[in-house]
Amino acid sequence: MANMKISNDHKIVRHKTPARLSHWFLVISFFLTAFTGIAFFFPDFAWLTEILGTPQIARAVHPFTGIIMFIAFIILALIYWRHNIPEKNDIRWAKGIVEVLKGNEHAVADNGKYNLGQKMLFWTLILAMFTLIITGVIMWRQYFSHNFPIPVIRIAILLHSTAAFLLFTGIMVHIYMAFWVKGSIRGMVEGWVTVRWAKKHHPKWYREEVLPKLEKELADKNQHK
Repeated sequence: MANMKISNDHKIVRHKTPARLSHWFLVISFFLTAFTGIAFFFPDFAWLTEILGTPQIARAVHPFTGIIMFIAFIILALIYWRHNIPEKNDIRWAKGIVEVLKGNEHAVADNGKYNLGQKMLFWTLILAMFTLIITGVIMWRQYFSHNFPIPVIRIAILLHSTAAFLLFTGIMVHIYMAFWVKGSIRGMVEGWVTVRWAKKHHPKWYREEVLPKLEKELADKNQHK
């Protein structure tokens, strides 16, 4: 069979350029937005505003980096939402969560492009991002807050803070997992992973989406010899 000739070291595309660019725009804007937000919420971290020069500049920049972060995330969401719809097969991942946490995910789950944990994070970030952008607009003193009554603004502040905590926690988990699963960061930096990586971490994705393409490429190559 053709797939027997495919080397485990063969490089396959994991993330295309538009997704990678959106991701790194998201990363940069997230940290700028998070650092200034933390500084406003916790006085002990006020020194973080000095990253942008002064507290006044930080306060002015915070909403705009937040908008950039939202746009970058929406682009990613539009690219990847189909891969993040939970399916019956994901139950295997949930049932084997103990082994997953031990690093034996490949032994108990048959993941598509994303596992159940990644899918849950994706939809959590969707909820957090939309909450942040809506409440952020309501709180934006320079342009919009004067259109809303004080009770609405207070509720917006509460929801904004809660969503920010949810987003920050989710992103930290995402970063930890990226370092934990060797090869993941390279996939988002350079765009590729190996066949070996795909077989181990996302076998269903490899089997159903990647392998047919590789076999076709191999067949076409053999025809032209």
